[in-house]
Amino acid sequence: MSQRLSDNLGRVQRLAFSVAGVGALALAAGFFLDRQRFFQAYLLGYLYILAPALGSLAFFMLHNMTGGGWGFAIKRLLEAAMRTLPALALLFVPIALGVHSLYEWSHADVVAQDEILKHKAPYLNVPFFYARAAVYFAVWIGLGLYLLKQVDKYDRKLSLKALRKLKGLSGLGIVLYVLTMTFASFDWAMSLEPHWFSTIYGVHFIVGQGLTTLCLMILVASRLARHEPFDRWIAPSHFHDLGNLTMAFVMLWAYVAFSQFLIIWSGNLPEEVPWYLTRLGTGWQVLAVTLLLCHFATPFAVLLSRSTKRNPAALARVAAALLVVRLLDYYWQLAPAFEHGHFHPHWLDLAAPVTLGATWLGLFLRNLRGRPLVSLQDAKLLGQLEAPAH
Repeated sequence: MSQRLSDNLGRVQRLAFSVAGVGALALAAGFFLDRQRFFQAYLLGYLYILAPALGSLAFFMLHNMTGGGWGFAIKRLLEAAMRTLPALALLFVPIALGVHSLYEWSHADVVAQDEILKHKAPYLNVPFFYARAAVYFAVWIGLGLYLLKQVDKYDRKLSLKALRKLKGLSGLGIVLYVLTMTFASFDWAMSLEPHWFSTIYGVHFIVGQGLTTLCLMILVASRLARHEPFDRWIAPSHFHDLGNLTMAFVMLWAYVAFSQFLIIWSGNLPEEVPWYLTRLGTGWQVLAVTLLLCHFATPFAVLLSRSTKRNPAALARVAAALLVVRLLDYYWQLAPAFEHGHFHPHWLDLAAPVTLGATWLGLFLRNLRGRPLVSLQDAKLLGQLEAPAH
């Protein structure tokens, strides 16, 4: 990594931690002013920053299984994001402490008066909630650390044994990721409204994490492509591949979201339809239309252009816009559970995602600066004897 690039990343890192510090003070004030609203906003921000870390783990394993130039181009970026998983486990502590402020099923008196919650009590109870969360993080962190350990062995020496281990574990790891993230989405998001359920809800979360990760990778790679050695490692064809993947996930998000809506709306069951009636009510319908236009229709139309996908700057603008819309999607899914149908945005709903996002970005950039942006062993494996310098 060139000194100029390291200095630039260092400045952004310091700025991110500075924003996180100021935001932490704001969140502390919010905690004392409105504890209930603090935990609600914190959950929103936490799920938003969890997406790129877990999405990077998933894409890293997917690339180990399938190969492809796009994966080699952003490999170091994915690894840097994966290394934030232990920190995310620590950042989950406020959610664990605020479980009674977030989930109605955590109150014994409420459960005692509700037959549905009584029926779900063997699963939806606080001790089991904590135990499942511990299992999720153990799986994610364990997978990440083992994969990164094999990467280190591979980087020190072109080890085909390490590559075989990476590929072998990645197949199982993808299955574990899908299972754990599905149940985590049930626990941390869907159970906010425990009378409602959707079997495709976990898939929606997983697709959203994939899309968030792709947008972040494009945004960071487009900036790094202006500097050595990354400018000789990533090509327009790589951005084209990443743009195609982004368009595929935009389409997949729309397909999953519409499928869930169509099935529930046509079924017209009293325990399912109110979830959408709330989110299409006064105020929320504007957000729903915004998601339709800005999360699907507009990016899909823009990404049809080959020239846009091969232009790092243009593709980065699309990615940046989608990252903002991804936060709106989380807000549209989670906030109505707390507002009981009313549309009342709160300053904490922005402060928490910004603070947690700045914290995560600072950690990500610190990890990125700590390792070469290009693997010499990858260059050898791909037949690039004149590999980019570290």
